[in-house]
Amino acid sequence: MNAIRPSQSPSVSALATDPRFTGLVDAARALQPRTVALRRKIHKYPEQGLDLPRTQAAVVQALDGLGMQVMKGDKVSSVTAVLTGGRPGPTVLLRGDMDALPLQEDSGLSYTSEVDGLMHACGHDTHTAMLVSAARLLASRKEALTGRVVFMFQPGEEGYHGARFMIHEGVLEAGGRPIERAFALHITSTDVSGVVRSKAGAMLAAADTFTVRVTGRGGHGATPSDALDPVPAAAAMVGALQTMVTRRISVFEPVVVTVGRITAGTTNNIIPETAELEGTFRSLSEASRKKVRDELPKLCQHIAAAYGCRADVDLTPGYPVTVNDDELGPHVVDLASAVLGSRYAAPMPNPLMGAEDFSYVLQRVPGAFAFLGACPPGVEPAEADPNHSNRVHFDESALANGVAMYAAFALDALR
Repeated sequence: MNAIRPSQSPSVSALATDPRFTGLVDAARALQPRTVALRRKIHKYPEQGLDLPRTQAAVVQALDGLGMQVMKGDKVSSVTAVLTGGRPGPTVLLRGDMDALPLQEDSGLSYTSEVDGLMHACGHDTHTAMLVSAARLLASRKEALTGRVVFMFQPGEEGYHGARFMIHEGVLEAGGRPIERAFALHITSTDVSGVVRSKAGAMLAAADTFTVRVTGRGGHGATPSDALDPVPAAAAMVGALQTMVTRRISVFEPVVVTVGRITAGTTNNIIPETAELEGTFRSLSEASRKKVRDELPKLCQHIAAAYGCRADVDLTPGYPVTVNDDELGPHVVDLASAVLGSRYAAPMPNPLMGAEDFSYVLQRVPGAFAFLGACPPGVEPAEADPNHSNRVHFDESALANGVAMYAAFALDALR
């Protein structure tokens, strides 16, 4: 995967000579022992969901003495820290998520999880550690800052809508003035270590779920004509949902519909009364999202009716589309090129169909979401165990680039 950009734009050249960024990478590297130590501490004791008392305490302790206003969440284990610069100016927000996944770790790392059934398989431990070190770096330049930096340490990204809780508790007003720009990084094991990627517009998909309960009439497996079998109706829906995507949704509005679970019956010679489907659909625009929400229930209900059955459809909205500001998305790549070097900056050609609750922040504040590569040494990115794998491993040397990028985005926003 080639991370080298063909040429530097004028904006990159201007950023590269900006004195605010002088020594930024060296400062991030000097903090590397602290960054790695905090990352490993959090990694060994992962916590899931919205209640992360041990992780919250580790963050608060790490921020102690940096001269910031530090606040804990009321309903969730969040941490919000505000750094006020030496001169008045705008406010910028930097986010790091803190929660783990329900997964048994098999990575073989010396600092492997000591909590059964929980693992930092998505790298949120690295995000938290990088953001703490970025806070430390920026605090050391406090007097030169024009404005405020809000550090958003967020629980519950993995399906718990933690960002929405923090917004309701006032994170976007924590600096005393409206947030003007926001930024978040996400580490990935399947990209070149240290490379930062971003783009304009949609970065990640909206993620919604659906459950379809098909009700027929049970009976004996030997005499299906005396029953109303819900299983063929449910099976027909699986294929029809894929056809719906290609025939009802524009090819220029990518949508993915996946049925992840189908259950029915108790044994081989009983026709069950009910069958159930459960799945997810991902979309990259609110228009295509609405189209699927409108069409999916009708499709399932009509298919059920054709088989003499009934379909009850429940739709559960998930995270919205993660949309970067049209200017700030590409600007992050230019910033990475200027601060880290051109080999560590690359435009992201296409969005991913994963989802992120930083989308709630970007609905309200112009900003950008970017990926940070951390493929382990000696492994090709395409062969690396991916995020959410029980064996995923992130190259910790990439963390210094992440710290530098968090700090650079804040310094650039506060010029």
